[in-house]
Amino acid sequence: MGALHRGHLELIRLAHGVAGIEGEVAVSIFVNPLQFAPGGDFEKYPRPETKDEEFCRAAGVDILFRPSADEMYAADSSVAIDENALSATLCGKSRPGHFRGVCTVVAKLFHILSPDAAVFGEKDFQQLAIIRRMVRDLNFQIEIIGASTVREADGLACSSRNQYLSAVEREQAPILRSALENGARLVAGGERSAPTIIAAARKVIDTSSLARIDYLELVNAETLQPLETAQPNSLIAVAAFFGQTRLIDNILLP
Repeated sequence: MGALHRGHLELIRLAHGVAGIEGEVAVSIFVNPLQFAPGGDFEKYPRPETKDEEFCRAAGVDILFRPSADEMYAADSSVAIDENALSATLCGKSRPGHFRGVCTVVAKLFHILSPDAAVFGEKDFQQLAIIRRMVRDLNFQIEIIGASTVREADGLACSSRNQYLSAVEREQAPILRSALENGARLVAGGERSAPTIIAAARKVIDTSSLARIDYLELVNAETLQPLETAQPNSLIAVAAFFGQTRLIDNILLP
């Protein structure tokens, strides 16, 4: 959705590797109104168009697709795509309708651009899982590639929303990564109880005076369903507010 940063640069780097010398890399930038709830931050979402264009040019992007909302959605548009299993938890539970907007716009972008492969970041783990499910269930002939989360030096996951943070909020935001790592250490040490693991992660976040937890859960990384015990391919996922800014992060467990 624009406001490109080092995380997006990694997506582009991976795309170049997949495309090879003879292929082309396309970047779509579209602040999708269907992904925002009423009263959300759609209007104030950053749109540094010139900076993003220069970013893409410097990264060797071949095609920059930047449509308007009117081009993407007819005024009387009445068709959308719903995913009804993976989207029922985590961010989908907190943000009803969000993934309906994600699936609809991504399907449209796939139809318009007809890529052979598409790269999405693992920071938005639920989104990546849902897009993979949509591609499978709707028979898109597109390879979906996940890119590891890119982080700032203090561990905060790169995000376009980080620029909303005040100085003190930015200082405290890396607590999310510290909390996830604390839970992962328990699992590495043999702990399997989800309530115990989550309590340990929550205790770390509670040391932040500004963090307000939206959700903090241990889930199966395939189904995204909550678990009572940590298993192979488990995920600790967190969403928290710092002021009005909602940040997400996750960690795969051993």
